[in-house]
Amino acid sequence: MSASQSESREHADGLAMENIAEEVFRSIPLAVIVFDRTLRIVHRNEAAVTVFADDKDVSQLLAKGTVEGQYQDWASELRRVMETGVQQQFDGVGYARDRDEPRLLDVICVPLRAGEAHRIVGAMLVCEDVTQRAGLERRLAISERMAAVGRLAARVAHELNNPLDGVLRYVNMTLRMFEKQGPEKAVEFLEESRNGLVRMAQIVGELLEFSRSTETQFEEANVNDVVEEAIRTVQEPAVKQGVVLVSAFRDRDMPKIRGARLFQVCCNLIKNAIDAMPDGGTLTVTTGVVGREVVLQFEDTGVGLPENVDAIFEPFFTTKASGKGTGLGLAICKDYLARLNGTITARNREEGGAVFTVRIPVESCNAGRPASRTNVPQEVRSGLRADRGEG
Repeated sequence: MSASQSESREHADGLAMENIAEEVFRSIPLAVIVFDRTLRIVHRNEAAVTVFADDKDVSQLLAKGTVEGQYQDWASELRRVMETGVQQQFDGVGYARDRDEPRLLDVICVPLRAGEAHRIVGAMLVCEDVTQRAGLERRLAISERMAAVGRLAARVAHELNNPLDGVLRYVNMTLRMFEKQGPEKAVEFLEESRNGLVRMAQIVGELLEFSRSTETQFEEANVNDVVEEAIRTVQEPAVKQGVVLVSAFRDRDMPKIRGARLFQVCCNLIKNAIDAMPDGGTLTVTTGVVGREVVLQFEDTGVGLPENVDAIFEPFFTTKASGKGTGLGLAICKDYLARLNGTITARNREEGGAVFTVRIPVESCNAGRPASRTNVPQEVRSGLRADRGEG
């Protein structure tokens, strides 16, 4: 063997794959844990030792520090990966080791196979600490929201200026009328002034709701309970207008969510649908879980949507008569759902009417204690009855 061949052989031996794999496993910044079919930990790298509590059972190790949330029964989740042979991703896992500050982790569980039969012998957890990235994204979202509020300022000034000008005009006319024609005409002008003030209060209230960046903490409830409560709340105006409300709950075992904001979204959509059926009609509200998403659908037989459907989600866009809607309701719905990584879409029905579809990832719903009924504060109910949330 020549000297060059000998040198190449030594070089190849030094770069053996098992040596490379061991070095990568040890030094990679991601936390990696390898465990067998009994969930016993076989290997873990230095990053995993730093992130996680100490335990021989991987499910117990995860359970010790997982902050209350969507993922609680880790043993079942990990066994499912090994039984199905399909890797599973767990995003946004809150984990706190001992008294440390909670971290936000993205976790992937990958089944491991061995032998010619490719039998699953265990699995591997790969965990990325996304705490810093999530913080940056949150701050960016707040900045974008504040920038959006800034862009709305000029439009708000225009919206407020018209009723304000009317109020001042009627007040001045009332003062002159008292001097010349007595109180009867003055009462009419005062009523017009009051209408203008109500309009301004409505716009300001909706704008405050749109710009709010913190989530009010209300009791958690099953998604179906929230929808049922919204239907009950708007039942009276629906009956007066000859609208039949139909609920179709495909899944009874729905996730739980902090109910007040979703309640408002449902009431907004139901009330908009009722307004779109001035001669009566039917609104069908369907709920269910499709894949990893909670899906709510609101299907009416009303007048339908404008040609530019996307415009209805823009602030101050409204198809209602002047003074009948602020045009902020659907913008608020869209903003709230975006905070949950959810979406709201709309389309016209071929038979006439419209369909609004709300999608929320199951992971974004907060698991909580059972609640037989949504705890909806009285001020939220009153605000909705005062004609809030028009599209």
